[in-house]
Amino acid sequence: MIRSLVARVFWALSRWRLATTPAPTRPTVLIGAPHTSNWDFVLMLAIAWRLRIDVRWLGKESLFRSWRGPIMRALGGIPVDRRNPQRVVADVVGRIRAGEVFGLVVTPEGTRGTGEDSFWKSGFYRIARDTGMPVTLGYVDRTTMTTGLGITLELTGDVAADMDRVRAFYADKAGLRPHLRTEPRLRDETGHGTGAPVS
Repeated sequence: MIRSLVARVFWALSRWRLATTPAPTRPTVLIGAPHTSNWDFVLMLAIAWRLRIDVRWLGKESLFRSWRGPIMRALGGIPVDRRNPQRVVADVVGRIRAGEVFGLVVTPEGTRGTGEDSFWKSGFYRIARDTGMPVTLGYVDRTTMTTGLGITLELTGDVAADMDRVRAFYADKAGLRPHLRTEPRLRDETGHGTGAPVS
């Protein structure tokens, strides 16, 4: 109730406009893109709290140290041990089997940057395929000052074809800082291996 009230006040006062599809009714991998600013985290919480989505998100272990740990976990954070990232999949599967309905927020751009050698990290794709979760495309677009949730995709395993659909959706989405936007593409598409689930 408190989160919903905070979200309503945020959207009433914000310059941003919530333009979204309804909240998913089953567990989903929720993409946060283009990820160009730390303010994206605030917008993600505002979207989730307004739509009453129980979100989980992946973060570096360092974010959960000391006093920050309880706060990050209360906000839905799941610490990721980069030495053993596959534990994330086991954790997510366990939550699904326990009956949780949530959006697992992933920012595949990871460390923000641009250029021809910039790729999205493929962890979101592997998690979705390994767990059977669909992928919901969340977005931030400064050109229209809108943000929210877009289409939900069932991945086919044809990486290039699936990413073509992702690219088509994000083609006109600029992010908060457009010059830091990274084109949605995976190394998998060109046969160069995979990335880690989090930056």
